[in-house]
Amino acid sequence: MNWAGWFARLHFADPWFLLLLLIVPLLWARSHWVQRRFRGGLVFPKTSLAQQLGRSWTVRFRPWLALLKLAGISLLVVAFARPQLGSAEEDILTEGVDIMVAVDLSGSMAAEDFRPKNRLAVAKQVIQDFVRGRQSDRIGLVIFAARSFTKCPLTIDYDVLLKQIDDVELGTIDDGTAIGSGLANAVNRLRLSKAKSRVIILLTDGVNNSGEIDPSTAAELARSLGIKVYTVGVGREGIAPFPVNDPVFGRRYVDVEVKIDEDLLKKIADSTGGQYFRAVDKDSLEKIFKTIDSLEKSRISVKSYTQYHEVFGHCLWPGLGLILVESLLSHTRFRKLP
Repeated sequence: MNWAGWFARLHFADPWFLLLLLIVPLLWARSHWVQRRFRGGLVFPKTSLAQQLGRSWTVRFRPWLALLKLAGISLLVVAFARPQLGSAEEDILTEGVDIMVAVDLSGSMAAEDFRPKNRLAVAKQVIQDFVRGRQSDRIGLVIFAARSFTKCPLTIDYDVLLKQIDDVELGTIDDGTAIGSGLANAVNRLRLSKAKSRVIILLTDGVNNSGEIDPSTAAELARSLGIKVYTVGVGREGIAPFPVNDPVFGRRYVDVEVKIDEDLLKKIADSTGGQYFRAVDKDSLEKIFKTIDSLEKSRISVKSYTQYHEVFGHCLWPGLGLILVESLLSHTRFRKLP
C-alpha cells in the first residue's frame, strides 16, 4: 500500500478536535502516577516465600491496560475530527483541430536532395513527429499522384495513423501530380467536421499535371467551407539527383530538372487563410511543421476538483472496541483487589 499517497489524500473536516489529543499524554501521566501512588498490597508476616513465586503475567501486563483505553480515546478523537479521503478528478474540455495531411507520391519525391534519404522518407518522418506531438486532435492522411486516395480517415488513434504513414510507398499510384484531386479529397474529408478549426497540410514537389479537378477550384471549395490550407513546397528547385536502377551498371544517380509551382501553392494558401512554406532540406521541413504546430493549437480547458469520502468509521469502531476490551479486562481477569 502506498502510505505516502494515502496520507496525501487525507483531509479532516473538523481538525480542531485533534487538539484534544494533547490531553492524552496528561491522562497517561496521571494513570502512571495513580498506579505508583496507590499501589495495593497484603500484609504477610514473612515475604521470602512469596518472593520466590515471582510476578504473574497478569500483574506485569496490568499497567499496560491504560494504553488500551488511551489508544481508544485517541481513535475516538480522530473520528470526531471527521477524517476524509479525497479523490482528485478532472474535467477536460477540448476544442480540437481536425487536420488532413495530403502527401504527394509522384516519382519526383524519390529525389535524394534531402540526403541521406529521399524527399518522401524525410517527409514521412517529419509528419510522424508532428502527429506524436498533437493531443486531442483528429488527424487523417490523403495520398496523391496521378490520382488521389484516402490512406487514413480522421482519427485520434495515432498508433493506427503512424502505421499508415509508415506504409506509404512510392509507386503505389500511377505517376503524376494531381494537386487539385489531392486537395479536393482532403476537403471532402473535412466537409462534415464540426471542429472549431479545420486544417489541410499539402506537401508537393511538382506542378499540377494530372487529375480532373483544378487546384484553384479545390482551393475555392476549401475557402467556402472555412478550411485553412498550409502548402509546403518540398525540395530544391532546379537540378536534383534521382536514383536509377540500371540493369548493367546497377544503381546510379542522374540529375533531373525539378520545378515547383510556387505561385499556385501561394495562391492556394493565401485564398484559404493559410501560409506557404518552402522546405529545401530536413531541418527546414521540421521547422515548417513546428511552425504549423504552434499556429494550430487545440484549446484545452481543465477543471479540477476533489471529492471526499468519510472514513471516520475506520477510527470510531476500533476506538470503541479498545475501550470496551479495556473495561472488560480490568473488571475480570485483570481486576485489582484492594
